[in-house]
Amino acid sequence: MKNFPLRRRPFLAAVAGLAAVGSAAMADSKRELPRIGIIGSGQVGRTLAALWVQAGYCVMLSARNIADAQALAQTLGPLASAGTPLQAAAFGKVVVLAVPYGAIPALGRDLNRTLTDKVIIDPANPYVGRDGWIADVALRDGAGITTQRYFPSAHVVRVFNSIDMTSLRAEAHRPDPRLAVPIAGDDTAAVLKVKDLVEAAGFDPVVTGGLASARLFQPASAGFELERDAAGLRSALHLHN
Repeated sequence: MKNFPLRRRPFLAAVAGLAAVGSAAMADSKRELPRIGIIGSGQVGRTLAALWVQAGYCVMLSARNIADAQALAQTLGPLASAGTPLQAAAFGKVVVLAVPYGAIPALGRDLNRTLTDKVIIDPANPYVGRDGWIADVALRDGAGITTQRYFPSAHVVRVFNSIDMTSLRAEAHRPDPRLAVPIAGDDTAAVLKVKDLVEAAGFDPVVTGGLASARLFQPASAGFELERDAAGLRSALHLHN
């Protein structure tokens, strides 16, 4: 996934508006929405947090420097809060690993017990030049399968890794046909929860299969950075579901 520098003022202005919409959505909702913990407050973390707050979800952000997470949470309004990575992992029913892929082994060591039976969203992409040896392993074996090894007691779902955050921000909730987002996971219940989150963020979910199928949309694959509607994505990836 490409990383682009954020223009802070326009982003903060946008998410301030999203926060007001999110508060109203939460007030109107009659169903209990799962809390979301986000490990990391960079482009991935802040983009997904803003989209889910807009949809009425409670989100806890975290970062190596908690002040960064606190500043971002303030811009998102009362549905957003900030904490340490451990606090965010404990807070969320669903937890997002919005970190460079090289951080996965350490997070597995530190957070696996806290994340027992929880749904983990893994949007991290392995790049050898940045992430070192673990990227070699993930590209060889598949990023989803590799992440699952470090969180054996959780349910890992690969999603939101194949499309630039700039595109996600621009295309969320566009008129039909919506932008399609591929999903891969081994646990059916976890995949269904993540499908709900993809739809809430303003996209059409396309399930590619189990975690092994996440290779279809990881770096260097045909599905990486592929922006299509659901029918176009299924056709491009040769899916029949």
